[in-house]
Amino acid sequence: MEFSIATLLSNFSDDKLVAPKVLEKKLECEDDENLRKLQIVLDVLEKIGVLAKDRGRYRREYEEDVVEAKLRCSSKGFCFAIQEVEGAEDIYIRESHLSNAWNGDRVLVKVIKEGSRRRSPEGEVKLILERANPSVLARIKDVEDGFRAVPLDDRLLFEIDLPHDPNLQEAIDYLVHVEVVRYPLGGARPLGRVVQILGSDAEAANDIDIVCCKHDLPRKFSTRVLDATANLSEKLSADARKNRQDLRGDFTIALVPESGETALPERAISVKALDREGLWQVALHVSDVAARIELDTPIDREAQRRGTSIFLGKTLFPMLPDAVRQACAFVPGQERLALSLLMTLDEAGELVEFEIQKSVVAVDCHIAYPHAQAILEAEGAEVPQMPEPVAPTLDRLWKLSRALRDQRLQRGAFELDLPEHDNHFDGENPVGVLVLAPLSKPQAMMCEFVVLANQCAGEHLQALGIPAIFRIHPAPDIADVQDVMKLASNMGVELWIEDEETVYSTDFKQFTEQFTESEDEKILTYLLEATLKPTACSTKPGLHFGLALESGYAHWTSPLHRYADLLVQHSLHALLERGRDRRSTRSKERVDLHHSSAQGNINWNVLPPDVQQELEERMNAVVISLTDRERLAIEAEEDWQGLQKAGAMKGRTGEVFQGLITGVQSYGFFVELESGEQGRAPERLEGLVHVSSLKDDWYEYRSRQQTLVGRKNRKQYRLGDRVDVQVKSVDYYRQQIDLAPIGGGSEAPNGDYYEGEED
Repeated sequence: MEFSIATLLSNFSDDKLVAPKVLEKKLECEDDENLRKLQIVLDVLEKIGVLAKDRGRYRREYEEDVVEAKLRCSSKGFCFAIQEVEGAEDIYIRESHLSNAWNGDRVLVKVIKEGSRRRSPEGEVKLILERANPSVLARIKDVEDGFRAVPLDDRLLFEIDLPHDPNLQEAIDYLVHVEVVRYPLGGARPLGRVVQILGSDAEAANDIDIVCCKHDLPRKFSTRVLDATANLSEKLSADARKNRQDLRGDFTIALVPESGETALPERAISVKALDREGLWQVALHVSDVAARIELDTPIDREAQRRGTSIFLGKTLFPMLPDAVRQACAFVPGQERLALSLLMTLDEAGELVEFEIQKSVVAVDCHIAYPHAQAILEAEGAEVPQMPEPVAPTLDRLWKLSRALRDQRLQRGAFELDLPEHDNHFDGENPVGVLVLAPLSKPQAMMCEFVVLANQCAGEHLQALGIPAIFRIHPAPDIADVQDVMKLASNMGVELWIEDEETVYSTDFKQFTEQFTESEDEKILTYLLEATLKPTACSTKPGLHFGLALESGYAHWTSPLHRYADLLVQHSLHALLERGRDRRSTRSKERVDLHHSSAQGNINWNVLPPDVQQELEERMNAVVISLTDRERLAIEAEEDWQGLQKAGAMKGRTGEVFQGLITGVQSYGFFVELESGEQGRAPERLEGLVHVSSLKDDWYEYRSRQQTLVGRKNRKQYRLGDRVDVQVKSVDYYRQQIDLAPIGGGSEAPNGDYYEGEED
């Protein structure tokens, strides 16, 4: 196995000594060549002081002025090291101090100059922990001694030597996918090999190929991983059903995006009235993938490396092989192992109690979202013949989900009305909030139950002291929020917050309610969205700002597509199978570890020490990489969507569109295109009107108002203004659309409105 320094070091925690044999197993070093490489790396890390050797075993050493960070570089050659620690300063890295590290690499940085009030601290790269660019998109260049590849990403300031190959002569200036064979050594350039010739330019290449090459997405599973799926069976044995609650008799449905035999849902749901008046039991069943995939197996290790499934339109790059998904997904009429959360709710959406059970479930039917929508709205649309309980089941679930939404909003959570949102997992989006549009009723319904299920499981694991991967969503920076408040005031919307030093979820909820009364609701929502920080994985419970939860929120409902969810399932298994339900064997009083009543009634360590320690070490080792992989997935999906939009606009060059100004800078303003001569533009498609195209006057930038103002004609282009623009050109690969103004904007106010403005 090829391993990175980061992967190796993730096996060290605290001051614990680790034997080489343990590392060999964890890193899958099974042949002489990999064992030799591992020993070389250990020797080097010991020599530079990252590891210390003690009686044949190794311990991680830490220095106060050395931090772990990720490089973010510019096309001009300077970089900043971005630390994961909340509130930590970015460290400036000069090009001469990069030590051949590239943009995106994870590195150890030694601080060589402390920062001041006006300047960032300065550092130098001490060690490259993990390379972010094992391959690059590039163009072939003919040089005197052969060929080189020039990366398209202008933040990668190097050229890659290619072995002499006469066939490359015909690919000069073509777009190619180049694998890095050897990274730069001293002054020597990196070496690479052409894996795939994509086309004469980006437009000639396949968009999926471009995104896969750009982000190095794995397209296939190794033979070793596929061989490991051979023993997976879709039929359950009698042993597999042991010690599980039998829920096969409950009427259970699974909602799927589209009808068809290819649907492989990992969640199913059922509802029934309880004997106690006004109470309902909603059971969310999640495929028990942890019961089928053991830790440290080839399938598990590959899932850990991938971190998450990636969705490029209808093309799926799965975290797990098809055989695993088919064996675990809920299929009508077939028994499946599940982890079931049984939630007792009243009519008002109050959670009375819950319990988590290992179960056996048999789904009665799949229902496609469009069909469920038609049933809920009683549209009379034709839907496939379904069992009689479907309609009342959907109706009851919809009503309960609306009550849950009311409870969530009453708690202080907020929603954003965004025009474009791909909700692959049901629940909050990557910036931590639920969106209003364009969710259908069935999607909105499932989101509420998924969010509540994540909340229940996370709080339960936290209360019982069980290790987990929690989902945190930090509060926005107060300075960013205050900037939005000033801009909103310029647009006639006066916002206020409870505390001048801290922003709360309830503040954002109040903002969104005020936005609905403004003509500028869309642009104000975009501004608010831009202040939100991305969600992240953490081994410590913490704030989830978008859902107004103080702590204890953990994803576990998408184990076929997110490795963090699969790990949380393993924690639930540890709790249900190895948890101690009483203080000692002499104690007569027990607690039900499955039930919410256990919370607050435990003052002992629930898990055996070895199980607790193993889970903690495993989660500490992967938590940073899981966040990285999820963010890479978001970038890849956004890239693909951007290519789709740029491709759609390429044929509309010269067309005039109506649009909304969504951002203003000194160099021009951004316009979200809406309707044009030949119909609507794709959702959230932006182009740039550069100041050089504003030929009727000299325009000055007013940053406080986000406005460009003409010196003589007093015409202004202001955030939120409507304009008519013409598409001048489209750069497909960079997804950039250049626009020219045709009409619109507004008249600048007279008087001292802009006095005291600092550009």
